[in-house]
Amino acid sequence: MDWRELSKQQQTVAKVLRHAITRKELAHAYLLEGPKGTGKHQTAMLVTQTLFCESPTEQGPCMECRNCRRIGSGNHPDVIWVAPEEGAASIKKEQIAYLMKEFAYRGVESGRKVFIIEQAEKMTAQAENSLLKFIEEPHPGTLAFLVTEHIHQLLDTIISRCQVLTFVPLSDRALEERMTQDGLPRQLLKPAAALTHDYEEASRLCKEEWFAEARSQVLQLMQRLYKSLESALPYIYEKFTPNFDNTQKMAVGLDLMLFWYRDLLSLHLNRQEEIVYEDQMDALKEQMLSRSSDQTIRAMSLILDARRQLDAHVNGVSVMERLVIRLGGSHK
Repeated sequence: MDWRELSKQQQTVAKVLRHAITRKELAHAYLLEGPKGTGKHQTAMLVTQTLFCESPTEQGPCMECRNCRRIGSGNHPDVIWVAPEEGAASIKKEQIAYLMKEFAYRGVESGRKVFIIEQAEKMTAQAENSLLKFIEEPHPGTLAFLVTEHIHQLLDTIISRCQVLTFVPLSDRALEERMTQDGLPRQLLKPAAALTHDYEEASRLCKEEWFAEARSQVLQLMQRLYKSLESALPYIYEKFTPNFDNTQKMAVGLDLMLFWYRDLLSLHLNRQEEIVYEDQMDALKEQMLSRSSDQTIRAMSLILDARRQLDAHVNGVSVMERLVIRLGGSHK
């Protein structure tokens, strides 16, 4: 991540931090809080690499110098990461005590030290109280980042002594761009982002064979429904429902179906940039020509009704059977 990318994803956070770095007015402690997958870890890394980089550019650290590479791999002597130890549920007082000891020393190479505490809400009460000493009486040249998804679980005294930067959920477009950079399958990006609105969850879905198969089966069902109800009903019994074999999976299937009709409506409204199934444009246009926007909206309403039935613990096969029959009627 560089500053341009951070500015696109978290404009306010980027503006505050870049301004502070430029004017050499960084606070001694920042609390980076917000939902999972919004770039908090990457932001702490970006600021740290910017401060230590030997050849910074306008967009941020060069990512190639010795300092950038060592920070990226977690091996810089003046940058310390703290997180719950493997298998542990909390950050213990001893870990913070080690941190306090390190605070007392001047930076080994630059006179600066940076400390990044991941999952800060998992500090024990004793660990938080120990950390207060640094936050209240910071050593010159030290900078701390506390990273959390659950700010309400931290002591008020910790929060009040940090500059709080709130990370907002990424837009679906930002999620797609980030996952594209990760090399994830293009045809899965938009449906995964539309389903989750979360980078970590969307990335996980894109890597699951089941999700790729689920998307394929929904597309096949949409084509069968377009041709005839006689073709669609056997398909849901023989192929579709065995793959969507629990409530959570069936809910995903219904959402993927909803995206198809939402795409049809987007075509009716000339909003092609909102289309989820980009690689199915020919089939979508063909179906749009034979289906009015009112019919499309009715189909979407039927799927939402099926979703409510599923949430009310109605059997998934029964939900799909009734939905497909009703959708078949709505197409006429």
